[in-house]
Amino acid sequence: MAVYTEVTPNDLDLLLKDFDLGTQVALEGIQGGIENTNYFVTLEQDKQQQRYVLTLFEELSEEELPFFVELAQWQAKRGIPLPYGIPDRNGIAQKRLNDRPALLQPCFSGRIIDRTQLTPEHCAQVGTALAQFHKAGEDFYLKRQAHRGVFWWRSESSRIQSHLPEEDAKLLLDEVAAFDELRDHADKLPSGVIHGDLFHDNVLFDGDQLSAILDIYNAATAFWLFDLAIVANDWCSLPDGSIDSERENALLSAYHAERPFVEFEYEAWPILTRTAAMRFWLSRLLPALGLEDNGDNDKKIKDPDELKQILLSRLRTPGVLPR
Repeated sequence: MAVYTEVTPNDLDLLLKDFDLGTQVALEGIQGGIENTNYFVTLEQDKQQQRYVLTLFEELSEEELPFFVELAQWQAKRGIPLPYGIPDRNGIAQKRLNDRPALLQPCFSGRIIDRTQLTPEHCAQVGTALAQFHKAGEDFYLKRQAHRGVFWWRSESSRIQSHLPEEDAKLLLDEVAAFDELRDHADKLPSGVIHGDLFHDNVLFDGDQLSAILDIYNAATAFWLFDLAIVANDWCSLPDGSIDSERENALLSAYHAERPFVEFEYEAWPILTRTAAMRFWLSRLLPALGLEDNGDNDKKIKDPDELKQILLSRLRTPGVLPR
């Protein structure tokens, strides 16, 4: 369920008064997603119909949203296919509707590919797209500390350890410590804007062609290689947590062709694949153990063991970047 705040046709008409996009034809709630309320909006102008997406933000505050509004517009102007807030006739994209921050955005064609159906070609396309996303945001003028970054996982791993089996607690704390050691060499790792959550269900494919990157609301300033590790762990993993080498090679080679790796990234890659698995394992453990409010009983709690198995697989078989 992804409609938490109801929007009526009258509500939408009030919003549309600020725009020159046409008149309302249809308003349809979108079932899918987890954090925000989304509607398909169909408008008609000059006898032509166009579809948009209206998003109401249930968790991000009015003060947090401008970073993402600016980033999406920045990336879209540089050819990255992603939804962005459409400015009204006064140049303002960030709106407020039914006591929620809101954006009216372009609607992209395509569908989400089930992870069991992902091919090396899908992985190559997302590798290219992620590298282009990183390069396009290289000189983006705003910075943001990740909401669930290093300071969060330090504190939460310490808080959660007494609720875990001793072996799991040690595994978690060891990976936090490994990343802290890596941060001592932060100047050797390229960084900038990352997507932060580019799982397979945040990408659309129109046929077999990548058509859009979705949900940039975990974007932050961090190591680009960490972002790539998040993608590799999700897009290239098998049901038992092991990594499909053909898919991962396609992903990494395509990324490398667009943004060549620097020398220290070859050393950092095995650590960051584990860090990425640890971060999402931890974020799933908290609600699963009742240590974090899930916000809504309708929100699905994801299985933490999936990421634990990926972490263990990465420890058994460290990955290697292509040269």
